[in-house]
Amino acid sequence: PDIVIHAAAYKHVPVCENKQETAVYNNVYGSKNVIDTSIKYAVEKVVLISTDKAVRPTNVMGATKRVTELYAQNIISTSNTQNKKTEIVAVRFGNVLGSSGSVIPKFKAQIEAGEAVTVTHPEITRYFMLIPEACQLVLQTAAIAKGGELFILDMGEPIKIVDLAKQMIRLYGKEDEIEIIFTGLRPGEKLYEELLLDESEQKTKYSSIFIGKPTPYDITQLTHDIEVLLESEDKVAALQKIVPEFTRKGSL
Repeated sequence: PDIVIHAAAYKHVPVCENKQETAVYNNVYGSKNVIDTSIKYAVEKVVLISTDKAVRPTNVMGATKRVTELYAQNIISTSNTQNKKTEIVAVRFGNVLGSSGSVIPKFKAQIEAGEAVTVTHPEITRYFMLIPEACQLVLQTAAIAKGGELFILDMGEPIKIVDLAKQMIRLYGKEDEIEIIFTGLRPGEKLYEELLLDESEQKTKYSSIFIGKPTPYDITQLTHDIEVLLESEDKVAALQKIVPEFTRKGSL
């Protein structure tokens, strides 16, 4: 293929917290295999889909995605010129409305069943983007990619999940029938997400696409650290060695 867009991953925080070995194997080892195979067969471009949860991660899912960002950024910055035939980039954004496991299908099912709508915390916020927007921006990043970039998509302003729930209940005309119940933050869950570590983004020709500051990591060392991660019984400790800003919140 000319372009590989790698979107496969375990993305649900509770699943990854509970199945750490599977999350690491799929999100890290699987992504590394895609990148390495693309290099082997001289694929022109590889776009790795990442997440805002990779910024100062507080859960296994976010930490695994940060590892894959680091690998994507650094694999072509080595002296091995054959790698430079393949342009590898990562694209970081937030939640995509209507995708599997997103809050809208969940709220819709609860409202239509006449059940209470469940929100983890009254102050929790998330960035959202529509599926067509996300697809367009990912393709635009592929068009301008030179290799090694971490692209960050402008997600606009974060939305309070409770406000989204209230609006959906209102649209169904069930304000007097459906209540909202706060269930508490789940293990590894943040009140709010970030898209950048240090606000040092670089502009591109597209107003909604920025380039984050690269994080150098010796690729030989990173490859070794990933191998250690795959073999380690303590996945959290091994992830923290690669991603020192990973501070885990809670546990199952």
